[in-house]
Amino acid sequence: MDSAVLIQGETGTGKEVIARAIHEASPRRHNRFVALNCAAIPSALLESELFGHERGAFTGACTQTKGRFQMADGGTLFLDEIGDLPLELQPKLLRALQEQQFERLGANHTIRVDVRIMAATNQDFGQLVANRQFRADLYYRLNVIPICVPPLRERVQDIPLLVEYFVQNRSARLHKPIDVIPEEVMEVLKAHDWPGNIRELQNVIERAVVFSPESVLRLPLTALKQITKRPAESASAALTLADAEREHILEVLRQTDGQIGGSHGAAERLGLPRTTLVYKMRKLGIEARRSRRSRSVQQAGGVLGERIHVAGGY
Repeated sequence: MDSAVLIQGETGTGKEVIARAIHEASPRRHNRFVALNCAAIPSALLESELFGHERGAFTGACTQTKGRFQMADGGTLFLDEIGDLPLELQPKLLRALQEQQFERLGANHTIRVDVRIMAATNQDFGQLVANRQFRADLYYRLNVIPICVPPLRERVQDIPLLVEYFVQNRSARLHKPIDVIPEEVMEVLKAHDWPGNIRELQNVIERAVVFSPESVLRLPLTALKQITKRPAESASAALTLADAEREHILEVLRQTDGQIGGSHGAAERLGLPRTTLVYKMRKLGIEARRSRRSRSVQQAGGVLGERIHVAGGY
């Protein structure tokens, strides 16, 4: 298929990943997939990026340069953030799509290409057209096969699969095996709104892999602070976040044999100052009692960190 594809969705939902997957499943997969972010290129340079230029076409044009259209000949051209394309450039893009031909800046001859166009945006195209910020004819030319990518908060059922994939991927890349994803960690991840969508989830998982002390995935406290509950959830569900944080602290304390401070203490493993960890323990109801050994160390002026016993099951 050579039909144009328009992918719409919030930032971070994986629109370019979808475009690449479509390209790889098409007869054009043996040719290039060329991507251009229309919002990342200054307006004055965008035409040259798309169509190329001849030597001397403008100040600084020292050599003839191919544009993305010519680079993608035989393959796919992916135009990300197409809603930010300047209005004055849209007629030339429309002609290139319709005729499969264009002229480089400063040239007087036509170049023919065979390019499939895919475009993506996180903006409301209907509003852009209504406000005359985007040409209706170009919109209809792009919107042959529309794909709407829902935000991650609307497909909670996908989160476990994504978490497992990102854990495996980051574990292999960081050479840090993670064999277990606790159910309480998965529940916290499923309860988050994910305003940054899949990109945000990917970053949280990478951070968790880095800071997990052993082969069990643990969310660092910095990530837990960022993961907030949806307003519509009940008060009982909102307790899950505090419970998960409490369990995480208790698990690290078990691993350090009750040592809070020092070079091998829980505070260092959690990436927190000792005083901050003690405050959090009090807030979460983790009542610590100094052992006889820790009192003797303190009396002797030791600085290696106190060991504790925790009331209530630790």
